[in-house]
Amino acid sequence: MKLLEPAQYQTKAAAVFADVAAQVAAILPLARIEHIGASSIAGAISKGDLDICVLVALQDHARSVTTLEAAGYVVKTDTLRTPALCMLLAPSAPMDVALQVVAVGSEFEFFLHFRDALRANPDLVALYNQLKQRFATEGMDRYREEKSRFIAGVLQGAGTTATPS
Repeated sequence: MKLLEPAQYQTKAAAVFADVAAQVAAILPLARIEHIGASSIAGAISKGDLDICVLVALQDHARSVTTLEAAGYVVKTDTLRTPALCMLLAPSAPMDVALQVVAVGSEFEFFLHFRDALRANPDLVALYNQLKQRFATEGMDRYREEKSRFIAGVLQGAGTTATPS
């Protein structure tokens, strides 16, 4: 897996985020839309993709997913799906874009907690980058396993009990 330095992808990711966020806001006007993932963290290296958290009320979650699917977003297979979380892929975006549709108040708000912890601590960003570089050639399963372990540690240190699955 190839990792990109921030200068190679973050400006593009910010522009794509603005476009996709505007599209999603038009589809789901009550949703809160947040830029998450490495592209939202200054100095973070990345695979060059974009992650967006779309927060909706729990009672609106299933309907929101269905509405996004009707607009062309596609449910990503082989990912965790619950009544409070669904990952969708954006159609025809200029880079890989994943929407994490999350119920407000659910454990899956950890996406935001992790982002905020790294934004507040450049030392954590440096450790995250080192981990990514170390495991980028070890295969996606190992890479994801180590990344999940790191995220869980950061969240535990921040006093957040929810952890990534």
